[in-house]
Amino acid sequence: MKSRTGPNGVHLFDRLSGLNVLLDELRPEKAAWSTSPRQVSIALTNVCDLHCAYCYAPKHKASLHTDQVLGWLKELDNEGCFGIGFGGGEPTLHPDFVDICKRAARETQLAVTFTTHGHRLTPQLVEHLKGSIHFARISVDGVGRTYEKQRGKKFASLLRGMESIANLSPFGINVVVNEHTVAELDVISELAQKVGASELLLLPQQATTAVASMDKMVGRALQDWVSNYRGKVRLAVSEVGASGLPTCDPLPDERGLQSYAHIDASGVLRASSYSPAGVKIGDASVLWALKQLRNTVEIKRENQS
Repeated sequence: MKSRTGPNGVHLFDRLSGLNVLLDELRPEKAAWSTSPRQVSIALTNVCDLHCAYCYAPKHKASLHTDQVLGWLKELDNEGCFGIGFGGGEPTLHPDFVDICKRAARETQLAVTFTTHGHRLTPQLVEHLKGSIHFARISVDGVGRTYEKQRGKKFASLLRGMESIANLSPFGINVVVNEHTVAELDVISELAQKVGASELLLLPQQATTAVASMDKMVGRALQDWVSNYRGKVRLAVSEVGASGLPTCDPLPDERGLQSYAHIDASGVLRASSYSPAGVKIGDASVLWALKQLRNTVEIKRENQS
């Protein structure tokens, strides 16, 4: 098992089984804490063949170079990062997607995950990825006509994508929650159980240039649904927009850049994919950029206090 140290103790993680063990009797001194975030997401490309109004990804064309990504992964791996999540855009549209996943799994101890719209998951692609992916996520924003209106693709094609992903690795279903999808959460949770998903992740819609954030009425409906959820598939809610929802956090002191960071397709390190502030990594190391970003966040916090 891989280990990292932090304010809540010594954390052990097995990427094959997904097992997490926290030794909270041990409290390492701050100087010994792992310097990498626990989890990092990387947008391999901004390119996508869908045009969802609520997608937060930048619309200019940008993609990361394979060797640069692998260099960052090795740095993060050595400093206690547990997992990497590839996204975009649509990560399967990156020309080296398979090679990046294979090398990440082979050359690091990171858990390799990715999020996809599912329409490019052919049996051939799944076969190439087998053994390199520890968890995958597929976006299911509504069912039937609701999905087709949101995503502009046939729902039947998505169902074929879910059949493919079930043959690849353990997987979860992501749902953007808005006025169109909140009423379909029961049906989506039943679908998640039927197709064998192990997690249902709810993503309250965030504002983009095309849509507003989830409104209060939808927020109340989401809170009621979560409070009454009795489904068998593990339920999770994105930290962004989860205010007011019941939470269970075994690492309450591991916050901000200790727990998570995002690298966009232009190579800018951010606190999250929604964060406007960031540090261009360029030819420097990702850990250097992380230190600069932490300093920026700290200065901003001091100025606001």
